[in-house]
Amino acid sequence: MIPVIDPSTGAEIDSLARGGAVEIDAAVRAARRAFDESPWGRMPAVERGRILARLGRAIEADFETLWRLEAADAGKPVKQAKADITACARYFEFYGGACDKHHGTTIPYLDGYTVLTVKEPYGVTGHVIPWNYPAQIFGRTIGGALAAGNACVLKPAEDACLTPLRIAQLALEAGLPPGVLNIVTGLGAEAGAALASHPGIDHISFTGSPATGAAIQAAAAAFNRPVTMELGGKSPQLVFDDADAEAALPFVTAAIVQNAGQTCSAGSRLLLQDGIADDFLDALAGRFRALETGPWDRDPDCGPLISARQRDRVRGHLDRARADGLPVLAEGKLSPNAPSGGFYQVPTLVGDVPSNHPLAQEEVFGPVMAVLRFHDEEEAIRLANGTEFGLVAGVWTRDGARQMRCARRIRAGQVFVNNYGAGGGVELPFGGMKRSGFGREKAMEGLDHFSVTKTIAVRHG
Repeated sequence: MIPVIDPSTGAEIDSLARGGAVEIDAAVRAARRAFDESPWGRMPAVERGRILARLGRAIEADFETLWRLEAADAGKPVKQAKADITACARYFEFYGGACDKHHGTTIPYLDGYTVLTVKEPYGVTGHVIPWNYPAQIFGRTIGGALAAGNACVLKPAEDACLTPLRIAQLALEAGLPPGVLNIVTGLGAEAGAALASHPGIDHISFTGSPATGAAIQAAAAAFNRPVTMELGGKSPQLVFDDADAEAALPFVTAAIVQNAGQTCSAGSRLLLQDGIADDFLDALAGRFRALETGPWDRDPDCGPLISARQRDRVRGHLDRARADGLPVLAEGKLSPNAPSGGFYQVPTLVGDVPSNHPLAQEEVFGPVMAVLRFHDEEEAIRLANGTEFGLVAGVWTRDGARQMRCARRIRAGQVFVNNYGAGGGVELPFGGMKRSGFGREKAMEGLDHFSVTKTIAVRHG
């Protein structure tokens, strides 16, 4: 068994089965039977959509149970946990309505021919999701795969499994045929590796670290299997001298504090133009000092990190920065009622960080913001593109031409101008460039990545 730990207290609150290769094989076989033999593989798209829409409504009806599970399991403050369950329901609402609107085209061709394309599911899709947003990423990846007509096998992160398991129960109650959705809990090196290397998987979707993503790609390559990879980021926010600082400040703060910075699209690099830098930093430091970190049930600004291992990893980054002489400009405060066994790290603002320093290059995955300064637009673009990652970016300027120049030149999968969505929005295609991965989930484009295009050419004279 695997213990379930509440990050706010460090106490064990439940336990999970430690599945491995045997359980993964049984799940893949169940998914294959469901796809090949049950009504799911032949179900009209409109009927699939109705089931997914019912699941979305069931998630909304079970809202209280689900957000409490999400909060206790992942250490999320109440408002964050509630927002995540709302987003999960929205995925199934969206994909329920999208099922019968995902279609092919007809192609003008030679005289006497009619050529058309159709969208078909891969068959059995494998999904490995992380612990930072178990409910949201469940909806993002499973919603798109089911809408396209696949049967799924999911391996959630061992640190946060409770909401995916509960939502799977709701899926059966909503009418999803048995075997269409299978969840195997277990360790990544055991169950996750077995899923990635299983010959019965037709496509695999992974969200997590670049190192694990590379291992999954290597396993998939043995079967020439397609993969979708979202592998994290080191996302910049560029604040120019002409920016509306009052509008930018709450977004900049939230983008690193949300989910205790454990967000692939966290705005972890703040790039400030010289003319605005000092005043902006003074105001931002004041906001950081007012942030409170504490247990999820107190609904603090910042909750705990997921585990002691993750807390120690984040602290290691900060210890190295201090040893290198980088100044800590501001820190949040720890709630006086925070349990001593919790995995807490207060939000920390560090500057001025050299562009080649690990704090400006590596994904910390905690509430730590690195501040860099720039002189002009060319330097800002160079710094924004100056890491191995390319997931999300924010641009703050009133200059319309500069907005578009930066948005086009920054190498990132999403660029927000005078806002920062942190990957939000079910309707917005999401994925990265460079080491942040490839392929897209969310939106209608997510359906394309969970289906194959078949061309049919009919010669009729």
